[in-house]
Formats: sequence, structure tokens, C-alpha cells
Amino acid sequence: MPQYKAPLRDMQFVLHELLNAEQHYANLPAFKDNVSRELVDQYLDAAADFCENELSPLNQVGDREGCQWNDGEVTTPTGFKEAYQKYIELGFPSLAVPEQHGGQGLPSSLATTISEMVGAANWAWGMYPGLSHGAVRTIEHHGSDEQKAIYLPKLVTGEWTGTMCLTESHAGSDLGIIRTKAEPNDDGSYSITGEKIFISAGEHDMAENIIHIVLARLPGAPKGTKGISLFIVPKFNVAADGTLLDRNGVRCGSIEHKMGIHGNATCVINFDNAKGYLIGPENRGLHCMFTFMNTARIGTAVQGLSASESSFQGALAYAKDRLAMRSLSGPKFPEKAADPIIVHPAVRNMLLTQKAFAEGGRALVYLLSQYADIVEYGSTEEERKFADNILSLLTPIAKAFLTETGSEAAKHGVQVFGGHGFISEHGMEQIVRDTRISCLYEGTTEIQALDLLGRKVLQTQGAMLRDFTKIIHKFVEANKDNADMKAFIEPLAALNKEWGDLTMQIGMRAMQNPDEVGAAAVDYLYFAGYVTLAYLWARMALVAQQKLAEGTAETEFYKAKISTANFYFKKILPRVRSHVDVIAGGLEPLMELDAEHFAF
Repeated sequence: MPQYKAPLRDMQFVLHELLNAEQHYANLPAFKDNVSRELVDQYLDAAADFCENELSPLNQVGDREGCQWNDGEVTTPTGFKEAYQKYIELGFPSLAVPEQHGGQGLPSSLATTISEMVGAANWAWGMYPGLSHGAVRTIEHHGSDEQKAIYLPKLVTGEWTGTMCLTESHAGSDLGIIRTKAEPNDDGSYSITGEKIFISAGEHDMAENIIHIVLARLPGAPKGTKGISLFIVPKFNVAADGTLLDRNGVRCGSIEHKMGIHGNATCVINFDNAKGYLIGPENRGLHCMFTFMNTARIGTAVQGLSASESSFQGALAYAKDRLAMRSLSGPKFPEKAADPIIVHPAVRNMLLTQKAFAEGGRALVYLLSQYADIVEYGSTEEERKFADNILSLLTPIAKAFLTETGSEAAKHGVQVFGGHGFISEHGMEQIVRDTRISCLYEGTTEIQALDLLGRKVLQTQGAMLRDFTKIIHKFVEANKDNADMKAFIEPLAALNKEWGDLTMQIGMRAMQNPDEVGAAAVDYLYFAGYVTLAYLWARMALVAQQKLAEGTAETEFYKAKISTANFYFKKILPRVRSHVDVIAGGLEPLMELDAEHFAF
């Protein structure tokens, strides 16, 4: 099993050199006096130690043992509970929660860096505390003062965990047809009845209470998504002072037998006249839930990044050590029986693809998290609105593109190992299995693509897209006369313009037939993802060139950045051409075959 090693140097490069995190925090009144580079690095060091020494050794244990269900109770794998208590002692659950709710009042972008390390070390474990952050944010933003006082203190400390309960077996992603009911009680609470499926961390033995955030319908509610309300439903009822009372009508009916993330309990949760409490306005539950869902989507993008990083680490170590054949241009290690496979171009292609996706994905996730900071804490309404537009555009790109590239990177990890990659003891196939779910939950790649093209781009008449392409354009203009950047700037400038042209072409076709949006959406998202990472790789190359010009003791680190940027632009970015060609193929080839004639 790959032993995870936190990539602290690269994390620091992205935070401090690419994104200038210290200045970013200084620009936000909430953090200007209390978040320094030294503080950030201290948290990174503490999280790295925890993830390398506590979580990584449990990753294969969780996969092998899985969770055990017995009469509604779930037991987590060996060591999971103890690691969670250590996580609480380190104060990580409260990191990004405002001080008035018992948190440390630090930025969510700092918490994101820790989430990356947790996810790469042990994704299944990380889902237990990870979902609690969304529950905290939902109650913080939409709960009453009484609800905040009752539920936030122990959710913030990590003594309690949270879930989100959306999916029902007949509904899937179509939340407009959910059936879970909420009947008013005389005391102002509601009686919740229904069944939810695929509830990650829905039942476990790591915390004394679980707070479920549940979508349900009130009597007489409008049909569709306009008739959904949101409720707090605790596993154990809670007194006003936070004391646990009797068991609520919430029970885990079973846990799913899954392809991966075996260490996390994915539950069927039955609500049988369970006592719940309305959060937010009636019939506005989906609006409130999006606070949770957007947090989860960014978190899922982190899973794609984590998969690229962990698979790259395992594959790189193996490729340096494994001997097989000789280089076609002559032996590179003549004193050995054969050359290490890292000398072979095909192996290098896979390794560099993993590296480009991991380091490029890190830049995208961290950039996204900084915009989330600004949305929450920006000084003016104007900058908060602009950041929200960029965040809205980039979130579906990050969620879908990084999970798909993470899945690709995990596949490459198995391939580098050859037959040994198919053997469970090496752990590479576990990364493939654990990562595959990331392309499905919190909205599949196809749903994210529709969200990007349909809602974020076309429904805003391209306004959100222009906000971002203007950022790229300014970068291009600022560096167009830099000869060292020519190999990056020229293709980036052309693709940035093509992005707008491509959008207009799709929009014109969609005016004739709206299904053209669905036909183009996935390839459009891939195009957007590759161009977005190209922009970030160009920025990283520029920083590396500047550091080398200034003189540095880390020459090889910065040269590696430029080499990887070259690889991305020459070997990965050309993939956009195939996506443009597929988009040009339009809707007709997808629809000309009648459904009944798909098979004979």
C-alpha cells in the first residue's frame, strides 16, 4: 500500500508563491490580523503528521474490514474511532467555524488544504468529519438562533457528526419527486417519515450523536423542487441545553455493499415519525440545502485531487524501483539487470499525466477556496458578488473535471504497476475503486456539465464565463511580450478566445433545439477544464521562471514546474481538439436511433 507523504513543498508553492495566501488573508478584514504564513505552515505540518502517521496506515485496514452492520448499529473498521478522537483533540473540526459559534475563526481555504491531506491519506475515513462541515454551514446560515445554540457547539467540536439526506431510491438526482413527508406536530416540530438511501456516514460508532439534514415535503406543498423543505433530524433527541434525550425515530436499515470506500458506512436511513425541526422557510429547502451541496461539491473536487496525488506517489516510487527491459536508446543503468521502468517514455507519460493533474488540480482547488473566502468575508458587496460568480462557474468544472482526471490518474497508477497493480496488497486498485464514486455523487459529471453550460453560462448570457475569461485575457496581455512564456501564452490566448466562440455556437444551435445543450455539455466541460488548468499551469510556469531568474537554492524544484507545464501544454492540452470536434457533431447522431432499436 502506498505510504502517503504530504506534498508540503508543493502545497506551500501554490499557497504562498502562486496564490499569495498571506496577502489574500490580509485583504480580508476577518483574517488580516490573525492569519500569517507561519500560522498556515504550522497547521500544514500538524495535519501532515496526523495524516501520514494516523490515517494512511488505516486506509487499507478500512478497505479490507469495511463497516459492520448489526440490527441498525454500525461498527467502523479497526482504528477509525481512535483516529477520530485524535482529530478532535487536534482541533481540526472547529478550524473554519466562526468564533461566535465556538470555532477558531480561521479561513475555509486553510481547512481545504487539510482536507486534501486527509482525503489522500484515507478518503473513506475523511468522509465522517467531512460531511459535518456542510451540516455546520447549513445550520450556521439558515438555522434559527435556538437551533444554532442547540446543535452547533457539539457539531463544531466534532463530538457530533452530520449528514445530508437527499436521495431516495426512486428519485436519484431528481429531487423534485422525493416522497419523504413532514407532518406538523403541536409543539412546533415535525414528524418525518420516509426512506433515504446512499447516506454517507449515516450511522457509525465514532460520535455520540448524528445530526441529519433532511429534505422532505410538507402537506399541501407544491409539486417539484418548489415544494421541498429542509429539516434537522437528530439521531438522539436533544434538550435545549444540548443534553441527549431519547432515541429518535431514525434507524439505519442497512449499509450498501460497494465498489469502494468500504471504510465509510453508506446507509439506508429510515425515518419513522422521527422528530424534526424546520430549517429555513417552508418550501425553500433546496435553496438552503445548496449551502451544504456546494460545500460538498468542492469537497468532492478535493477527492479527485487526492486520488491524483496518492496514485502518483505510489506509481512514482514503484517506477523508480521496478526493473524491466532496457531503454530503446541504450541502457541507462548498465550495472543493473535491467533499467528502472521510469526510463521508458510510455511510463513517463503516465507519471507526468498524474503529476500534471495532481499539481494543476491543487492550484484549482486552492484558487476556488480563496474565492469562497471572499464570498464569505469580502470587504465590499461588489467583490463578494464577483467572487460568487467565479465560484459558481468554476465549481462544476472543479467537481467534474478533477474527479474524472483523478479517476484517470488512478487508472494510470494501476497500469504503471502492471499485473502487480491488480493485486490488492499494493493498494493501487483500491484508489481506483475509492475514486470512482467521486464522478457520481454530489451530481454526476453529466449533471455538472449541464449545470455549467446550461445554468452558469447560457442562462447568464455568458456573463459568468466572461468574468473568468477576462481574468485569463489580462494574464495573457500582461505576458504576451515575455519570450520565455511564448509556448504557454499563445495557445492559452487562442483557446480563451475559442471558449467564447464555442459557447456562442452551442447557444445558437440550442435556440433551435434545447437538447443541443445536453449533446454538447460533457465535452464542453472537458474543454473548460483543460483550458482552466492551462491557465493555472501557465501561471505556475511564470512563477517558476521568476524564481529561477532571481536565484534560488531550489533550482530543480522550479525546473520541474516548468517541465511539467511544458508536458501539460504539449501532451495533454491538445485533447481539447477532440472535444471541439465532438461538439461540432451536434445532437443528430445521438437521436437518430429510436430507443426500441438500440438492441435486437
